[in-house]
Formats: sequence, C-alpha cells, structure tokens
Amino acid sequence: MTSLVGVFPILPTIFTSTGELDLPGTRNVLEYILAAGAAGVVFPGLASEYDTLSVDERLELTAMLGAWINGRAPLVIGASHPDVAVASRLASAGAKAGAVAAMVLTPHAHARDMEAMARYFRQVHEASGIAIMLQNAPAPMGVGLAVAQVAALARAVEGIRYVKEETQPSGHCITALATLAGNGLDAVFGGAGARYLIDELQRGATGTMPACEVTEVHVQMLARFNRGDVDGARALFERTLPLLSMQAVFRWRLTKAVLKRRGLIASDFVRAAGPALDAYDERELDALLARIADLLPLDHAPGQHASMPA
Repeated sequence: MTSLVGVFPILPTIFTSTGELDLPGTRNVLEYILAAGAAGVVFPGLASEYDTLSVDERLELTAMLGAWINGRAPLVIGASHPDVAVASRLASAGAKAGAVAAMVLTPHAHARDMEAMARYFRQVHEASGIAIMLQNAPAPMGVGLAVAQVAALARAVEGIRYVKEETQPSGHCITALATLAGNGLDAVFGGAGARYLIDELQRGATGTMPACEVTEVHVQMLARFNRGDVDGARALFERTLPLLSMQAVFRWRLTKAVLKRRGLIASDFVRAAGPALDAYDERELDALLARIADLLPLDHAPGQHASMPA
C-alpha cells in the first residue's frame, strides 16, 4: 500500500469564462502542483467546487487526471456523494485511473446512524478496492463526527485507512485519534487551508491537504519541520498566514485569483456560491502577495511553460 505523507494539495476545477470545463487550465495547475514538490494530488475536494460538477464531469476529469499524472505522484480521488452507488462509481473510476485512495465526506443522511455510516463506507471500499480516506469536515459541508465516532468507524471498516480531519480544534482531534484509533489508521491529514499546520504536525499529522495556490511554500514548511527546523517552518507559516486568512473567507475565488495572477489560468470563473472580491479586496490581495514575493513570485511558477496563459 502506498504511504501517504506530505503535502497533497486540492486541485481546483478550472473553468472557462463562460463556466465550461477548462481542461488545459486544469492541467496547467496540476503541473504546477507537481513541479512545486507536492507529494501527491487530491481531486475533487471542497476546494474543487465538487458539488457544482456533474457526475459525468467528475468521471471525465478523473480519467484525464489518471492520464496526465501517469504514475508520477499518488492521486487521491474525491468520491463524496450522498448516493452510495454514485460514490462507489466515482471511487471505482478513481481506482481505474490509478488513484491510491478515495476521499469521501461523511454523508449527512447517516449522521445519526453509525451502523449505516459504516455500511456506506464499506460499500464504497468494496466496490472500488482502494483505501478510503474519511473526510471529517464540520457542518454544513460535512457531519462533523466526534473523534470517538471516527475511531469507531476506522475499527469497523477495514477499508478506512486514512482520515482528513477538519473539525475544530483539529489538533485536539488528531491527538485523540492517535490514541483511540490505534493501528486502525495509517495516517491522519489536516486540511482547512493549512491554517493550523504547525499544530497539526506537532500532534502527529503526516501531512496536509490545503488549497493549492501556495504549494511550494507548504512544501518548504513541511521540509523544514521534518528536518527539525520547527522555527523555520513557523517563520514560513507566519508569513503566509494573512493570505491564508483571506483564503478562509473567499475560498475558491481567492485560490483562482492567485493562480490567475501567477499566469497559470486564463479565467478565475467559479460556479460555487460565495463572496466575491471587490476592488478593495483586489488591492489587499496584491499587497499581501507583494509582501511574500520572494516566496511566491508572480512572474514565474514551478511547472509554468511559455504556452501557459499570461
């Protein structure tokens, strides 16, 4: 089994200015993520606007990702769907594309029935044959299971090997999972845009699954932490925190605004609802990016080629 460790950014879905899938743009961002040193890639997640994609679009992009990645890095396929048959189909398509795990959000329909929740995850695992990463996100995105419930699911469903823990305080949950789940889990990842990364790493998280716009900086943070330079990792964390705080408000819009400024995508169109950046926000974003230009230069991004949109 592939060990999942390190930075696994969520690949956003890139759209044209009219809202259609932009496959070249999506591939540009994928190549940036890989060139920036990410350990692997996750798609689709909440940061991919997955709930605005049709099942056919998700299947198409899954197949394309398998072909584009071609074994260069581990792929975690997002298979979240309220219908277990559809989730199983998405996870199976991921397995066919070479995914090593399926990340699945806890379904709201089973929030009060842990036996039904276990059957749901067991069915997805048995249909796909790949490991399950249980995504424990707070409401309204997810159910926000208690730590004891997550640990019980890991013990009850052999296929659940990973957890992406995003309920707060995430650090407390990660510490408790290590005790309650024991050998029932191979690894626990943090998320939430990496806004709690240092705390999560100190508590035993093996990696993080943030949005992708500062991938090379997140990779540097983990590299410094893993070689014992916690102060160095914290220095990078503190320098990027204003941008991550802004990302917490504007989410996919902020991610795409940065990617567009870096010349990786032509359109920052989003399908998902949420606040848009106004003229003041745009100026603030430019100011924040200017302050970390040595870490995140706008005139070049890893993996960027001359053919990419300017």
